[in-house]
Amino acid sequence: GAEEGDDSSFPPAAADADVGDTAGADEGTAESHREGGAKSHEAAAGDAPTTPKEGARRGWRRGSRRSASREASANRSEAEGVAAAPEPASVSPESPDQPEPASVSPASVSPEGGSSSSLEPGPVASAVTPAQERRDAGADSLTARPRRRSAGETGFFKNRQREDDASMNGSNGSLRDPGRSVAIVTTASLPWMTGTAVNPLLRAAYLARRGLHEVTLVVPWLTPAEQKMVHPNVIFDTPEEQGEYINKWVKERCGFEPKMKLDFYPGRYATDKYSIIPVGDVSEYISDGRHDVAVLEEPEHLNWYHVGSRWSDKFRHVVGVVHTNYLEYARLEEHGAVKEAAMRFVNSWVSRVHCHKIIKLSDAVQDFPRSETVNIHGVSPVFLEVGRRKAFATAAATAAENDPDSAAASAMGRTVNNLIRSFGAKRDRRRSEERAREGKPPPAPEPEKIRPSTEVFSKGCYFLGKVVWGKGFNELLRRVEEHNTSEAGVAHPLKLDVFGTGEDFDDVTTSARQKGLPLEFKGRMDHASESMHDYKVFINPSLSDVVATTTAEALAMGKYVICAKHPSNEFFSTFPNCMVYENPEQFSQCVKKALSTDPTPLSAKDRYRLSWEAATDRFLDAADIKEEQMRGPGTGLGDKLGETLFAAVHGAAAKHEKMRGVLGAGQGTGRGPKAGEL
Repeated sequence: GAEEGDDSSFPPAAADADVGDTAGADEGTAESHREGGAKSHEAAAGDAPTTPKEGARRGWRRGSRRSASREASANRSEAEGVAAAPEPASVSPESPDQPEPASVSPASVSPEGGSSSSLEPGPVASAVTPAQERRDAGADSLTARPRRRSAGETGFFKNRQREDDASMNGSNGSLRDPGRSVAIVTTASLPWMTGTAVNPLLRAAYLARRGLHEVTLVVPWLTPAEQKMVHPNVIFDTPEEQGEYINKWVKERCGFEPKMKLDFYPGRYATDKYSIIPVGDVSEYISDGRHDVAVLEEPEHLNWYHVGSRWSDKFRHVVGVVHTNYLEYARLEEHGAVKEAAMRFVNSWVSRVHCHKIIKLSDAVQDFPRSETVNIHGVSPVFLEVGRRKAFATAAATAAENDPDSAAASAMGRTVNNLIRSFGAKRDRRRSEERAREGKPPPAPEPEKIRPSTEVFSKGCYFLGKVVWGKGFNELLRRVEEHNTSEAGVAHPLKLDVFGTGEDFDDVTTSARQKGLPLEFKGRMDHASESMHDYKVFINPSLSDVVATTTAEALAMGKYVICAKHPSNEFFSTFPNCMVYENPEQFSQCVKKALSTDPTPLSAKDRYRLSWEAATDRFLDAADIKEEQMRGPGTGLGDKLGETLFAAVHGAAAKHEKMRGVLGAGQGTGRGPKAGEL
């Protein structure tokens, strides 16, 4: 026999109907249904389900929406020749005075599978197809309550809301979106080995390497006469030559062919500022006409004398990256307090006027509206490779202490390597002399080839940086003098090799000599050069850095780093080989430990944190417009009006050549040549 509720006990016409809409059914014909339908109102009172379980089994529903669905089904049935039963009165929640709907009892089913002989008359089941019933149920559920969104739909609408908010703030989308066009504009270029030349270049190279963005690096072009003041050993006649040099340098340092495009804008070297000032409107020299994303490396520097429209009006998304602590340099000059206040005001406004978002590499710089502090720099793989080999060499040397054969093999390997390098250097010199005798022009400039050292650390302490007082040389001379006259300095005297050149080179060397300090100045040197690999301790007491590239490179090579407790060193202080001091006594303790112990090899996690892969991820995350940049300081109506007013006044002043000369931009810098005439 059929189980209770099994549709097999009903005739075909009733089996297709909704059980919840069927008050009674017999094995007879449609005539019995019509008779039952005539008495539906009278029978309804005793036909409602008495328990939730019974109501769920029969699909019985209350409410006006279900009644409307049954009425629509009944009308369709009448059109097909089947009489529809009248509906019981429905109760509206808003009308408590209406009578309760009549209860309807289900038909009894005998254990043998047949229907009961005594059936109460009830509403007749309409001839509604299963498909129609599903449509009715779907309409009912949609009108009953809002459908809950799926996780994917929720994420989609949240992203749409963020994009709408960004659009209201003058920007669109995320930098992680594939297909975006990114122009990275900076204030210096190789072979000038300064942070604003190296870091934007590697940011562009690694971002383009991912293949998800169209990346253009925009760098200044100096005439050959001015190049001699910046990088006298390598001179280019055309921007194309310099572009070839840059691409070769990336391949040598990073091990891959760079995929970004290179654009040049005209610049002029300002000897009073030790930096390059743009000539004309830099944005006019960007070949990509999409004007999607602009990354302004040093936005204040690029816009001190900017002519033309606002970057934020020309590009959909503008990000500024603050590299330099100009306030610290201003303090060191005559009337430093006044200059610092003026510099703080100008830097803040020229940056906020042109940028949707500002990234500070550290909190060593001033506050900016719509800013976030993140270190988005990394180091070249060559430095990490040096650190890996140093760790291996240290482990091998430790093992060789108890194994004479291993020690002899290591010594033989070092001898062979030195001979190979010596022969290579002699061959290069011989080829250069032959070209000179034959009257051939010298070969195109080539970046130095780096061969990571396989030796243990065999040298002591060093410092590398531009030799100007503002780069920490006051602190360096003071720290060395204090240490060597202390008790700790007697047991562990500090001798230092100093690499670099600069405008204050003569003054710094003279002062060191007068103080009798054991500092040996060795001139310009690339930090990746093989001669730098064997130093064990890098000392950087500078308080003017924002994030010192040389400090990151030294840590990547597995060296000890001794630096001051300062916001610029906050990121580096989390590495085990970085020792931070707050006073002369702690500095001496750091020197003692560094000279008497060996550094700890970098872990895989720390190696990744220093890499450009990790730095690129941090950059993409930081470049997006977040809630605090849309609702926080600098986003109100008054702020927007102030920025518009400042942009108008600043733009008008920057267009007058005489005013530019007074303000320090130099004469003839308001208009530049056409892009093809550099």
